Amino acid sequence: MDELRILNEAPLPAGLDTLDERVLSALAGRQREASATRRMMALAAFVSLGGGFIAGSAVIPPAVAASPITPLIPASPLAPSTLLDSR
Repeated sequence: MDELRILNEAPLPAGLDTLDERVLSALAGRQREASATRRMMALAAFVSLGGGFIAGSAVIPPAVAASPITPLIPASPLAPSTLLDSR
């Protein structure tokens, strides 16, 4: 019990008085950083989407008609028999 009485009579550290203020200011700083991060992510998404839209509409490749695929073509380059052939 004497130890508790000694601790009770001991002076409080000076940093303990300002601890609450430091913690609350750090939390406020983190909230500001989080909101700034959200704004920056929204801006990055907007710039990325805008750049993709501009690049996609500015560069238009010429239209090319696809050749018909028929099962009767004997030498199809993707036929399993040609892919497995070692010759």
